[in-house]
Amino acid sequence: MAELLGEAEVWVAIAFVIFCGIMIWQGYGRIVAALDKRAEAIAAELDEARNLREEVQSLLADYQRKKRDAEKEAEGIITNAQEEAERASRKAETDLEAAIERRTQMAMEKIASAEAQALEDVRNTAADVAVDAARDLIASTLDDKKTQELVDTAVAELDTNLH
Repeated sequence: MAELLGEAEVWVAIAFVIFCGIMIWQGYGRIVAALDKRAEAIAAELDEARNLREEVQSLLADYQRKKRDAEKEAEGIITNAQEEAERASRKAETDLEAAIERRTQMAMEKIASAEAQALEDVRNTAADVAVDAARDLIASTLDDKKTQELVDTAVAELDTNLH
């Protein structure tokens, strides 16, 4: 063994083992501390990721709820719009029917008025024709003496007819 101690390679190996031992002995605490620090950082990142995930899930649930509420509100608006359109359509139809009825009634009144006017015009024309015919007939059949007697009789009766 003494021969081995004379070899440089043995001394290098011993120095290397001692160096590694010192490094492990001195560095073990640092390595463990660094690993612990790294483990804590990873745990903190995992906690943060978990918190972010929970926050995102909460936001997702909130947005899904808001989406459902918005869809329900949109359905309500559409339903109200359809009902309002139906009411407006029924009102327009009723108003149109009333307007048609009024116009029909006005047309019937105008027709009745025109008929009454035409009937009155026909009566007036017939009366005028009858008076003209009677005048012509009387003028052709009466002489002056007979005409004077009729005028005198009419004047005499005028006083009794007026009272």
